[in-house]
Amino acid sequence: QVQLVESGGGSVQAGGSLRLSCAASGYTWRYYSMGWFRQAPGKEHEGVAVIEDNARATYADSVKDRFAISRDNAKNILYLQMNNLKPEDTAMYYCAADSWSPRTITTIRPIYWGQGTQVTVSS
Repeated sequence: QVQLVESGGGSVQAGGSLRLSCAASGYTWRYYSMGWFRQAPGKEHEGVAVIEDNARATYADSVKDRFAISRDNAKNILYLQMNNLKPEDTAMYYCAADSWSPRTITTIRPIYWGQGTQVTVSS
């Protein structure tokens, strides 16, 4: 049974940092492209960052130079380091897995999703 479990969300002030984690189990994770998505109330689902099996990463323009995606293949954990957070980063953040690699922020097609973790940034 495939499971993606996110953690690390919370409330911070603008300019602060958070690190999200996603623990994966139930599939051969190392060959999958992994991504972080987010959805704010009243807004569309948005891809934030994607990392391929070879660790190459791509980002949405809105988070480039502020967020960093990484993966620990030994522990099956995906991370999203978020720095210089802004109020517009407030959203539910989801971890997702795509069985194909390479994938980028524009081509990823997830087949597995986590339940999400809330990030709230106050001004």
